[in-house]
Amino acid sequence: MSEPSRVIQIIVADDHQVVRTGFAALLDTQPDFTVVGTACDGAEAVRLAGELHPDVALMDVRMPGMDGIEATRQLAGSGTGGPRILILTTFDLDEYVYDALRAGASGFLLKDVTAERLFDAVRVIAAGEALLAPTVTRRLISEFALMRHRPDARPAAALAALTPRETQVLRLVAEGLSNQEISARLVVTEETVKTHVSRVLGKLGLRDRTQAVVTAYESGLVVPRSGGPG
Repeated sequence: MSEPSRVIQIIVADDHQVVRTGFAALLDTQPDFTVVGTACDGAEAVRLAGELHPDVALMDVRMPGMDGIEATRQLAGSGTGGPRILILTTFDLDEYVYDALRAGASGFLLKDVTAERLFDAVRVIAAGEALLAPTVTRRLISEFALMRHRPDARPAAALAALTPRETQVLRLVAEGLSNQEISARLVVTEETVKTHVSRVLGKLGLRDRTQAVVTAYESGLVVPRSGGPG
């Protein structure tokens, strides 16, 4: 008898009742999802996450009181036991979304996302992978990182702790390559790439690949190809 797949527990935070109930009802149509709670603001989302220990939090960015950025910062900073955070937004190139990614979100989706894309994104996030859409997330990260370039001491010192190979792997991750693509580029096994990525995240104190991309751009390790003179 095959073992049943694990059910992914989710909370939905949005200040508009129609939006949060709509997303919750949509997610509940999937046999491997269960929405364990909904929140009308960031403070309630943080409280619910502490009580219910969900795997994934769908988080609106702009909410009254505590917004999604501060809620993401608190949940991401609570250690590895916190939920993976998927940001919901109306605009793809939104500075608030960039701030949420810097705060620890694993990715973002537009609110007009298709049902299948939403389901896929939740499964990817729950599995511990970063939701990096090459044409959208990396463009957002590169544009705002360029505007806010801040070669402060923390990223510089952290990057100095990486080996040359780890630095190379970080650069390729920031360019949007998958583990399989990186293994082909460097002519090493995927397992070796996974080890390098894990060590990079550990040394830099990052949750996942999204934060690695943000750090690579903000530190200047990777510069946007479309950017003008630096």
